[in-house]
Amino acid sequence: MEIKVTKTTKPSEMPEEAKLGFGKVFTDHMFIMDYEEGRGWFDARIVPFGRISLHPASTVLHYGAEIFEGLKAYRRADGGVQLFRPMENIRRMNRSAERMSLPEIPEEDMLQILETFVRLEERFVPKSFGTSLYLRPFTFGNDESLGVHAVKRATFMLIASPSGSYYAEGINPVKIMIESEDVRTVRGGTGYAKCGGNYAASTRAGERAAKKGYSQVLWLDGVERKYIEEVGAMNVMFKIGDEIVTPMLTGSILPGITRKSCIEVLQSLGYKVSERLLSVDELVAALESGELKEAWGCGTAAVVSPIGTLAYGDKEYTVGGGKIGEVTGQLYDTLTGIQWGKVEDTFGWIYKIS
Repeated sequence: MEIKVTKTTKPSEMPEEAKLGFGKVFTDHMFIMDYEEGRGWFDARIVPFGRISLHPASTVLHYGAEIFEGLKAYRRADGGVQLFRPMENIRRMNRSAERMSLPEIPEEDMLQILETFVRLEERFVPKSFGTSLYLRPFTFGNDESLGVHAVKRATFMLIASPSGSYYAEGINPVKIMIESEDVRTVRGGTGYAKCGGNYAASTRAGERAAKKGYSQVLWLDGVERKYIEEVGAMNVMFKIGDEIVTPMLTGSILPGITRKSCIEVLQSLGYKVSERLLSVDELVAALESGELKEAWGCGTAAVVSPIGTLAYGDKEYTVGGGKIGEVTGQLYDTLTGIQWGKVEDTFGWIYKIS
């Protein structure tokens, strides 16, 4: 792929690493590429970061024809930069594109785009442990008509944001409310795709939970309203007795890359990991009997997020004494160690940029 690069004439200063939030500041450039039915992808270019112009009838504005991904570039101790399992993100983005009737991007082209862009913006990859350059690739439909049909014109973009540690004051257990009214997605819907509509539809329940003092909600399935699915915008795992349980991928759950990595790390450490249906009744019974030893969410932004409290109905339960569990801590240390190059990558997950 030929990528035309137009560098900014006004380079910005790298913000102080201690003041980095998440997704608040952006690098100097952005990648853009266009698509037309019958022509395919064309005009791949990197240009100065700035606003974009859309026709008021663009498909994305009216029918939500949009998908995205999230991955990070990490600074190693030797000064080099690396990505964590980028092919998994690339393949998931193409699965999302297929579900939303958006054009897919060849894997080798997407990997070239990521590498070229990160090399150009390498100075924005922060150095402190826990910080990273967050990469946000996204595709949206921009047909200039109000008819409902498969997308014939689209745009792919990539932007990046130097981001601080997800946990400003350490990795602390959070309070979670089991949601019994709203559902995130249903089987046959878009749950396994990473598209904006899934997140927009989840905010109402999250806001209700926040007003009650909880960090997020634990979702139940949309058919029987009894099986655990995700926690907030992350996958979720539980240590029940000697078994690690995570909801099976039924089509309504996002196949998380951190989830997959957690499973592979746990299996390598000798834990029994089960991907199966887990009912809220079984979960509550485990809480009441003390069999539920640990619970945590897992995703790109947080890596793992320990759950210290679960609320269901008018009852509130403490998980693992409200402290970080042994397994949760092992996962966090192993995954972050591999991502930042502090732990040997025996899985072959790292893709070195420089």
